[in-house]
Amino acid sequence: MSVEIVDGSTVRSFVDDEAAFNASVDGRFAALDADRDGVLSYADMSGELMALRVLDTHFGVDDGHGGADDGLYRGLFARFDRDGDGKVGLHEFRAEMKEVMLAVANGLGFLPVQMVVEDGSFLKVAVDRELAKAA
Repeated sequence: MSVEIVDGSTVRSFVDDEAAFNASVDGRFAALDADRDGVLSYADMSGELMALRVLDTHFGVDDGHGGADDGLYRGLFARFDRDGDGKVGLHEFRAEMKEVMLAVANGLGFLPVQMVVEDGSFLKVAVDRELAKAA
């Protein structure tokens, strides 16, 4: 983890760079695809979704399992599974991650914000990309 300064334009610029964004998203997709079948099942994604700790983080609820409310996380999975076939293909994953990142950019707005970002996260990739462009 590191403390970085981020604003919406940094995130939008990363998303707009289709090659860089897709390479990063494709890498995450490949890491989640445990059985290497080219699609993500709920089992493939559940750990990543639960790591978000949505209930604990946003609602102050903890069921003793890190907020592992299966219905909530299945709902998040359904956002990725746009065609409802029970699997998330690469194009679905890219499309949802693009929406998520643009929502983050909109939430950040135009003023720089100092925040802690995890190494390997899409935000960290966006910041590193921006710093490399400035150098």
